[in-house]
Amino acid sequence: MAFQLPELPFDKTALEPHMSSQTFDFHHGKHHAAYVNNLNKMLEGHALAEHSLEDVILQSAKDSSMGGIFNNAAQIWNHSFFWNCLSPKGGGAPKGDLADKINQDFGSYENFVEEFKKAAATQFGSGWAWLTLTADEALKISKSPNAATPLTDGETPLLTLDVWEHAYYLDYQNRRPDFITTFLEKLVNWDFANQNYANALQQAA
Repeated sequence: MAFQLPELPFDKTALEPHMSSQTFDFHHGKHHAAYVNNLNKMLEGHALAEHSLEDVILQSAKDSSMGGIFNNAAQIWNHSFFWNCLSPKGGGAPKGDLADKINQDFGSYENFVEEFKKAAATQFGSGWAWLTLTADEALKISKSPNAATPLTDGETPLLTLDVWEHAYYLDYQNRRPDFITTFLEKLVNWDFANQNYANALQQAA
């Protein structure tokens, strides 16, 4: 079965003025769609054609000859995850169990913000900033280049920020730090991250 481009979880105008509908026309309608189309073409007649997206990512990551498959599959997953990390009612500090865990592992929400901003701002070139839960149930902030994803390291993504230029250039030009700050203050979907955290703990139990 061919992979499909998922719908945005909000109207493409819902995040204005922080992220414009034009950005989503290109980012979702062009870039994300291209990854889906490319992967479907690459998997025609391939042994991985009937596998889940996550399995395609994990299997292709082990074989350098499948670099194109990995890049497109991982970018489909990363983007689908990223859309859910955004909310028109988002921004600010989290609440609930994840907030307690952030305070425990980072010392404070302010420390988390500082570390997350640093990871997102210092990712050289294209890539992602992540908040993940490790196998030993510790929170971790990391950055990854291009299509790389923490799934291949056995970590559970809780939250991500896309810092490829196509994620922000139409709205912020070269001001990536402003985009990062806006994400944390106005857009971040902590309800989604909290649910990912709860699911991870339940699966580990």
